[in-house]
Amino acid sequence: MKEYRHIFFDLDNTLWDFESNSRDMLLELFEKHDLQKLGIPSFEFFHEKYVERNIMMWEQYRHNKIDKETLRGKRFEFTFWDMGLDPELVPAGLSHDYSMAGPKRSKLFPHAKETLQYLSAKYKLHILSNGFEEVQHVKLQSSGIHHFFENIITSDKAGYKKPDLKIFEHALKAASAQLSEVIMIGDGLEVDIAGARDAGWDTVFFNPLKLQHEQKATYEINGLEELKKIL
Repeated sequence: MKEYRHIFFDLDNTLWDFESNSRDMLLELFEKHDLQKLGIPSFEFFHEKYVERNIMMWEQYRHNKIDKETLRGKRFEFTFWDMGLDPELVPAGLSHDYSMAGPKRSKLFPHAKETLQYLSAKYKLHILSNGFEEVQHVKLQSSGIHHFFENIITSDKAGYKKPDLKIFEHALKAASAQLSEVIMIGDGLEVDIAGARDAGWDTVFFNPLKLQHEQKATYEINGLEELKKIL
């Protein structure tokens, strides 16, 4: 086993429970803006269509096909279009409410805080995320884990998105780390695992859903508490 000194975590869907936090926020907004009166049959239908569209637009953003403003400003309009509704029906404050209040949700994956407490006594911890700079800091603060990390590295600020090798090179320099000292923990097989592996890093694939895959990771875990056994 290598003598690791630096651990890099992805944030969304690795520590911060993006799916649960987003669903809770969308349900609150569905009720606040009374979206059912606009012709949406149910929250479940709205949520399904939003998730599909949001994933699609994040992929477009990652491949530089759309910019940050388009992603944040148009995803609800496209969701309405996908539901067969006029995009002009989107309530004026819906996108703003989601962007401002959503990151303040605080659900983490089980054992996140205790695992970070354990690891922070032995290693230097860092965040390496494709999320937006200001949003990721809010998520970390709201969930009470910001203080565990020495560096918060986002693609938004670095100018490169995972799995681009340049963001991993940037992260090494930011942490003053050597290649042999680092390991990447994330849920994204392409962006976190393949990206870090191609950069020469060791990796931990966080796979709580126990998905079948063919990517090669140094380690694989189904729960964050398992990190105590390998680090």
